[in-house]
Amino acid sequence: MEVILLKDLEKIGKRGDVVKVKDGYARNYLIPRGLAVKATQSNIKHFRDIEKQRKNSEERKLHIAEQLKEKIEKVKVTIPLKLGESGKAFGRVTSLDIAESLKNKRINIDHHMVILDEEIKETGNYEVEIKLHPAVSARLRVKVVEADG
Repeated sequence: MEVILLKDLEKIGKRGDVVKVKDGYARNYLIPRGLAVKATQSNIKHFRDIEKQRKNSEERKLHIAEQLKEKIEKVKVTIPLKLGESGKAFGRVTSLDIAESLKNKRINIDHHMVILDEEIKETGNYEVEIKLHPAVSARLRVKVVEADG
Protein backbone atom coordinates (compact mmCIF):
# COMPACT_ATOMS: atom_id res chain seq x y z
CA MET A 1 0.00 0.00 0.00
CA GLU A 2 1.22 3.49 -0.76
CA VAL A 3 1.05 6.04 2.06
CA ILE A 4 1.98 9.67 2.61
CA LEU A 5 4.19 10.09 5.67
CA LEU A 6 3.00 12.74 8.11
CA LYS A 7 6.20 12.60 10.19
CA ASP A 8 9.84 11.74 9.54
CA LEU A 9 10.32 8.00 10.12
CA GLU A 10 13.75 6.45 10.33
CA LYS A 11 14.42 3.86 7.59
CA ILE A 12 11.11 4.69 5.83
CA GLY A 13 11.24 8.32 4.71
CA LYS A 14 10.68 11.97 5.49
CA ARG A 15 7.48 13.91 6.09
CA GLY A 16 5.55 14.29 2.83
CA ASP A 17 7.18 11.33 1.06
CA VAL A 18 4.91 8.87 -0.72
CA VAL A 19 6.26 5.42 0.14
CA LYS A 20 5.18 1.85 -0.45
CA VAL A 21 4.84 -0.27 2.71
CA LYS A 22 3.20 -3.58 3.55
CA ASP A 23 -0.59 -3.36 3.88
CA GLY A 24 -0.68 -4.64 7.47
CA TYR A 25 2.03 -2.24 8.60
CA ALA A 26 0.09 0.69 7.13
CA ARG A 27 -3.34 -0.39 8.44
CA ASN A 28 -2.26 -1.57 11.90
CA TYR A 29 0.57 0.80 12.78
CA LEU A 30 1.18 3.87 10.60
CA ILE A 31 -2.39 5.05 9.93
CA PRO A 32 -3.87 4.45 13.45
CA ARG A 33 -0.96 6.33 15.09
CA GLY A 34 -1.31 9.31 12.76
CA LEU A 35 2.08 8.72 11.16
CA ALA A 36 0.72 8.31 7.64
CA VAL A 37 -2.41 8.49 5.47
CA LYS A 38 -3.36 6.40 2.47
CA ALA A 39 -1.92 7.90 -0.73
CA THR A 40 -5.05 8.73 -2.72
CA GLN A 41 -5.10 11.51 -5.30
CA SER A 42 -7.17 13.75 -3.02
CA ASN A 43 -4.89 13.09 0.01
CA ILE A 44 -1.79 13.86 -2.07
CA LYS A 45 -3.34 17.13 -3.32
CA HIS A 46 -4.53 18.06 0.18
CA PHE A 47 -1.11 17.35 1.70
CA ARG A 48 0.69 19.39 -0.98
CA ASP A 49 -1.68 22.33 -0.36
CA ILE A 50 -1.01 22.17 3.39
CA GLU A 51 2.75 21.99 2.80
CA LYS A 52 2.57 25.00 0.49
CA GLN A 53 0.69 27.00 3.15
CA ARG A 54 3.17 25.93 5.84
CA LYS A 55 6.10 26.95 3.64
CA ASN A 56 4.53 30.35 2.90
CA SER A 57 3.87 30.89 6.60
CA GLU A 58 7.47 29.97 7.46
CA GLU A 59 8.79 32.39 4.80
CA ARG A 60 6.59 35.14 6.25
CA LYS A 61 7.90 34.48 9.77
CA LEU A 62 11.48 34.57 8.50
CA HIS A 63 10.87 37.86 6.68
CA ILE A 64 9.33 39.42 9.82
CA ALA A 65 12.26 38.18 11.93
CA GLU A 66 14.77 39.73 9.51
CA GLN A 67 12.94 43.07 9.63
CA LEU A 68 12.88 42.95 13.42
CA LYS A 69 16.60 42.16 13.46
CA GLU A 70 17.33 45.33 11.48
CA LYS A 71 15.26 47.39 13.94
CA ILE A 72 16.92 45.87 17.01
CA GLU A 73 20.45 46.31 15.73
CA LYS A 74 19.84 50.03 15.14
CA VAL A 75 18.87 50.77 18.76
CA LYS A 76 20.78 50.91 22.02
CA VAL A 77 18.96 50.50 25.32
CA THR A 78 19.98 51.91 28.67
CA ILE A 79 19.01 50.00 31.80
CA PRO A 80 19.44 51.38 35.32
CA LEU A 81 20.88 49.08 37.99
CA LYS A 82 20.81 49.87 41.71
CA LEU A 83 24.25 49.85 43.32
CA GLY A 84 25.19 49.86 46.98
CA GLU A 85 27.69 52.22 48.60
CA SER A 86 30.52 49.82 47.85
CA GLY A 87 29.55 49.75 44.18
CA LYS A 88 28.14 46.24 44.42
CA ALA A 89 24.88 45.65 42.53
CA PHE A 90 21.56 44.91 44.18
CA GLY A 91 20.23 42.23 41.85
CA ARG A 92 21.03 41.97 38.18
CA VAL A 93 19.77 42.85 34.71
CA THR A 94 17.41 40.12 33.51
CA SER A 95 15.95 39.13 30.17
CA LEU A 96 12.67 40.69 31.38
CA ASP A 97 14.44 44.03 31.93
CA ILE A 98 15.87 43.92 28.42
CA ALA A 99 12.54 42.96 26.82
CA GLU A 100 10.81 45.74 28.78
CA SER A 101 13.37 48.35 27.65
CA LEU A 102 12.83 47.25 24.04
CA LYS A 103 9.08 47.56 24.53
CA ASN A 104 9.67 51.20 25.54
CA LYS A 105 11.25 51.66 22.10
CA ARG A 106 8.15 50.08 20.47
CA ILE A 107 9.86 46.76 19.74
CA ASN A 108 7.89 43.88 21.22
CA ILE A 109 9.69 40.62 21.88
CA ASP A 110 9.16 37.80 24.32
CA HIS A 111 11.73 37.79 27.13
CA HIS A 112 12.47 34.13 26.36
CA MET A 113 14.06 35.29 23.09
CA VAL A 114 16.79 37.14 25.04
CA ILE A 115 19.90 34.98 25.42
CA LEU A 116 22.12 36.07 28.32
CA ASP A 117 25.49 34.30 28.17
CA GLU A 118 26.40 35.64 31.59
CA GLU A 119 24.63 37.49 34.37
CA ILE A 120 24.85 41.28 34.08
CA LYS A 121 25.69 42.55 37.58
CA GLU A 122 27.86 45.55 36.78
CA THR A 123 27.54 48.82 34.93
CA GLY A 124 29.01 49.00 31.45
CA ASN A 125 28.28 48.19 27.83
CA TYR A 126 27.11 44.75 26.77
CA GLU A 127 26.04 43.01 23.61
CA VAL A 128 23.09 40.65 24.06
CA GLU A 129 21.82 38.04 21.60
CA ILE A 130 18.11 38.01 20.74
CA LYS A 131 16.92 34.79 19.06
CA LEU A 132 14.08 35.90 16.77
CA HIS A 133 13.79 32.77 14.61
CA PRO A 134 15.72 29.51 14.37
CA ALA A 135 17.70 31.08 11.51
CA VAL A 136 17.82 34.73 12.68
CA SER A 137 19.55 36.26 15.70
CA ALA A 138 20.04 39.95 16.45
CA ARG A 139 22.73 41.63 18.57
CA LEU A 140 21.38 44.31 20.90
CA ARG A 141 23.63 46.91 22.49
CA VAL A 142 22.81 47.36 26.17
CA LYS A 143 24.24 50.07 28.39
CA VAL A 144 23.87 49.44 32.13
CA VAL A 145 24.08 52.59 34.26
CA GLU A 146 23.78 53.31 37.98
CA ALA A 147 20.20 53.94 39.01
CA ASP A 148 19.31 57.27 40.62
CA GLY A 149 18.37 57.12 44.27
